[in-house]
Amino acid sequence: MKLKKLLFLILIIFTITSFKTTPANAMETKPVTKSREFYQLKTYILKTKQQEQITDKYLKESYLPGLKKLGIKNIGVFKPKPNATDTLKKIMVLIPFLSMEQFLGLDEKLAKDKTYLATGAEYLDATYKQPPYTRIESVLLKAFSDHPILTKPALNSARANRVYELRSYESATEAIYKNKVDMFNGGGEIKLFDKLGFNAVFYSEVISGAKMPNLMYMTTFADQASRDAHWKSFGEAPEWKEMSGMEKYKNNVSHIDITFMYPTDYSDY
Repeated sequence: MKLKKLLFLILIIFTITSFKTTPANAMETKPVTKSREFYQLKTYILKTKQQEQITDKYLKESYLPGLKKLGIKNIGVFKPKPNATDTLKKIMVLIPFLSMEQFLGLDEKLAKDKTYLATGAEYLDATYKQPPYTRIESVLLKAFSDHPILTKPALNSARANRVYELRSYESATEAIYKNKVDMFNGGGEIKLFDKLGFNAVFYSEVISGAKMPNLMYMTTFADQASRDAHWKSFGEAPEWKEMSGMEKYKNNVSHIDITFMYPTDYSDY
């Protein structure tokens, strides 16, 4: 009888021990995934050279230093390549955020930075008669799962010669838009861009903007000739021909906007 009780106790102890060790083992083998960044793309629309100079000075001497004091880095500042059909001047700022909380708390924290307020006074305290810009447009983005973190491009050419190509792909419906996003991620479009050396800065879903549903991404090149050669190789790639010929990915883009830009001298890349 005593032997039966002893065996019963041993069985209970073994069972409890097994349950305790299983979760720990499961945690050790669980894959770690990177958090996806958020981006704000701010476009300052300017009419005059004076507005451009004031806004440039503010961004260079106040805004970017203020952001960096808050731990925000890899900030891109760009201007469109000269375009005879567009008379407005633009400055485009790409700001990466680790979370939505960081984005939402930005203005409040900058307002407490005395150095930011002092160095940016000409811009921040401008009157309604002499505004430093005409309008500011803002698009809020979330990084793709297959490219969750912004990548600084590796380019050695002169900044004025570089081509930063910003693309916006619109889709007819939300469901079709999700199909195009899947084409980039699971479908292999990002992998092909990487293979061909497109030096992508980011790929993202637009979560708030004027042209939804749409996605946006930026690729970079040493110069226009390099850009044209890269896109030629993309169009001729067997992977792209196979991908674009698949029935499930047909007609998933209804409109494309392409903006060619170059980085300012105070841009981080």
